[in-house]
Amino acid sequence: MDNSFDSTAVSDLVPDMPQYAVPDYLQDNYWWAYVHPRAVNFWDRQWLVNLILLGNYKRLCGAVLDGFDNSLPGRTIQISCAYGDITPRLSRCVEAGGMLDVIDILRVQLDNLAPKLSPWAPVTLHQMDSTALKFADGRFDRALLFFLMHEQPMAVRKKTLAEALRVVRPGGTITIVDFARPYHSNLFCRFWTLVLTRLEPFAPDMWKGEIRDWLPKDANIASIRQERFFGGFFQKLTITLAGG
Repeated sequence: MDNSFDSTAVSDLVPDMPQYAVPDYLQDNYWWAYVHPRAVNFWDRQWLVNLILLGNYKRLCGAVLDGFDNSLPGRTIQISCAYGDITPRLSRCVEAGGMLDVIDILRVQLDNLAPKLSPWAPVTLHQMDSTALKFADGRFDRALLFFLMHEQPMAVRKKTLAEALRVVRPGGTITIVDFARPYHSNLFCRFWTLVLTRLEPFAPDMWKGEIRDWLPKDANIASIRQERFFGGFFQKLTITLAGG
């Protein structure tokens, strides 16, 4: 993957994009993976992302697209950029008149994503805090959080989930893909959790608890469907809101 990019790409798309300070938890724990431009250039390689996910990147992206029936009518929000080609693939599923909005608090991540997208892609990029989305209630038909939960401390994670629930309309869906506690028989992935724990200080929460337990108690949820992959090590959670 060619990771060179025009540093003004995002400014060209959104000239009035506000500036945000890098949150302390990202600067302290993830400067080496997401914050420093050289880190972004190093890590955002398709083969490397697939290696980190133990060969499951394509399968997990496919599960997301299949869950959307490879069609995104209306408006979709992707909360946080993601390495690899998930966003370009999503953009090609947006139906006529629809829009994919991608938010990230890190400008460097948005600058990295912009050149991956077709100039005609129905995508809008926003520098925005996932815990305080600047969108009206019920603005979106669906939201996607792709490997974001394990990177956030619990307090931030709960606020992010609450905001995702707020901006999705009644009857809409929130799709979450992330790590999960592997089955007891999956000895290799149980070992891999020890490796990730050294690199991902907030990831152990994914193996100690369930995402549904971090949702607001008053959330207006109709159903929650969980799918597990690769011996339980990965999960896809589909939350459907009541109403609509």
